[in-house]
Amino acid sequence: MWQRYVDEFLMIESDGRKMTSAAILNHDGVVWAKSANFPEFKVKEIVKIVEAFDSPRKLVRKGLRIGGTKYEITQVEQEHVINGKKGTGGIVVKKTSMTLLVGIYNEPMTGTLCNEIVKRTAPYVIAQQYYS
Repeated sequence: MWQRYVDEFLMIESDGRKMTSAAILNHDGVVWAKSANFPEFKVKEIVKIVEAFDSPRKLVRKGLRIGGTKYEITQVEQEHVINGKKGTGGIVVKKTSMTLLVGIYNEPMTGTLCNEIVKRTAPYVIAQQYYS
């Protein structure tokens, strides 16, 4: 069931642009669903991201790591969204009560569009968490 949200919602093509990878993970780093090329990551990277939502200043100083790649934090939004950048790409992470929705992108995808797609997908995932 969760794979559908990755394939049909997060990895959707919009104006010829698409994320390079995406995933839905629980707060302990367990993969609920992911795109085929989502980076291999360490559970401690996910745990640190979850903890960072409680004290985002620490994350802003140290950056966000996933799959060994470090992203510079560009914005932490009040609705539990972290935006990061690395070169011509970046990452968007949305925290829900049970999951992290992660979108990773490179040009021609933009951070703004990736952010919109991740945030637009979140309500569907949140609704399903209570029915599954």
